[in-house]
Amino acid sequence: MTSPASPRPAQLGPLLARRRLARGWSQQRTAAELCAAAGVPTLSRHEVSRWERQRRVPGGFWLGWLAVVLDVPLVALAEAAAATRRAGSTRATGPGRTAVVGTRPAGRTGPGRTGGTTRGGEARSAATR
Repeated sequence: MTSPASPRPAQLGPLLARRRLARGWSQQRTAAELCAAAGVPTLSRHEVSRWERQRRVPGGFWLGWLAVVLDVPLVALAEAAAATRRAGSTRATGPGRTAVVGTRPAGRTGPGRTGGTTRGGEARSAATR
């Protein structure tokens, strides 16, 4: 006899959004609370948005502070982060952050992307793209 399959852990983005909304907080307020708790003034609401949309997965440092600020057990956040990483191919994007690869919407331009500019700032010609 096989045991019933355990439910898959929730992915991190929806979990963060649910906890934030349950507190009645905006992404801006969540970022401000995280900055105050961690003593790091540089986290923006844009990063909170990226985490909720699963464009990035926060590393251990921010997971710890998210657990404190959103009153969620750290183990639940760590399991959700691991599930999110398993669901999509990820790559490191800097200290404490991971980006989910292959989730960028089509048509975006910028450095290193089709349609962006070269290092000198001049636009690339269609022949060099």
